[in-house]
Amino acid sequence: MVDRPVSEGVLTIYWRLSNLYFWFFALLGGLLPYWSLYLEGRGFSYMEIATLMATIQLTKIIAPSLWGWLGDRSGQRVRLVRLGAVVGSFCFLGVFLEPGFYGLLLVMLVFTFFWNAILPLYEVITLGVLGRDKDRYGKVRLWGSVGFIGAVALVGGVLELIPISWLPWILLPVFVGICVSAYLVPAEGGQRKPPAPKGSLKRIISHPAVITFFLMNFLLQVSHGAYYTFFSIHLEQHGYGKLSIGLLWSLGVLAEIGLFLVMHRLSRWFTVRQIAIAALLLTMVRWILIAEATHMVPVLIFAQLLHAASYGALHVISVQYVQGFFGEQHHGQGQALYSGLTFGAGGAVGAWLSGYLAGGFSTSMAFWGGAIAMAVAVVVTWRGLQAPPKG
Repeated sequence: MVDRPVSEGVLTIYWRLSNLYFWFFALLGGLLPYWSLYLEGRGFSYMEIATLMATIQLTKIIAPSLWGWLGDRSGQRVRLVRLGAVVGSFCFLGVFLEPGFYGLLLVMLVFTFFWNAILPLYEVITLGVLGRDKDRYGKVRLWGSVGFIGAVALVGGVLELIPISWLPWILLPVFVGICVSAYLVPAEGGQRKPPAPKGSLKRIISHPAVITFFLMNFLLQVSHGAYYTFFSIHLEQHGYGKLSIGLLWSLGVLAEIGLFLVMHRLSRWFTVRQIAIAALLLTMVRWILIAEATHMVPVLIFAQLLHAASYGALHVISVQYVQGFFGEQHHGQGQALYSGLTFGAGGAVGAWLSGYLAGGFSTSMAFWGGAIAMAVAVVVTWRGLQAPPKG
């Protein structure tokens, strides 16, 4: 566990932990709602847009595992977070060369390889610094949601005034914020962990409940493929402006913040399995509503409020699930596997499938694909999910 410097108070530690979450997710707030619109403005096809958006998730398959292994072996997670922030920001500058499809694909792959190293490492740092106060994780993490909302609203408002082609320039200050905040992260002790028992990681991964957990989250992210890739385009097709699109994205994250604030109470009242199944069912309803009732603003608002279940509830229990099953020796690699197998592989597969459905049929059909993935996830979770061991 990371030792807290005596000279730093609780509020200072809280602020320094929250700061990087704020800027990291502010970048997501600038990218996810508008990057597909930027790519559409550049003249790329739906399948090309889906492939380029998939790179944001694709490098999570490899990068977090590599960086997580380095973090566990060296104990230098803070230095690795700083490396990912600086090098990733530098690589993004290749966007300004306005390359073609394959050139932009290369830029996105290299940029996200370093950028996706940050969050899994930082989750371990945060939980280590919080120590016995792990219940405060939701209150620290909610600042990521605040950053996301602020960026979505601000960028959406600016893009009502200037062309979408200016989006990369608008994002530059956010990259500066990420780099600066990476150097405000509380320092680790720097000690290396003793080697874990040989083969213990393999035994954890092969546990039936862990397999179910990863499969559940894989399907969850497959279902989000249409949302992260085509939600903005889908709304634009139904006459929504960029500011309205941004506000709808922000509404979902506001619901997520509310969930983070009360999640510790829900965890006392309901089991992990009950929360997971309820969240998956609500997510399925959400995709159906977006597919069929986009023109009905009250229904669309309700669907966005369900983001509290689609992301908030399932992410919080997943972070605790990884910690419970993987323990201290393999925590970094457990977070990396969670990121890689679910957000990475699931997100990439979801983006490609949604690209196929949107290009071959319609964006509404892409959301129906997500609903079907959720129906399968409910069955898988009902049959095999168990509560994680208590640490």
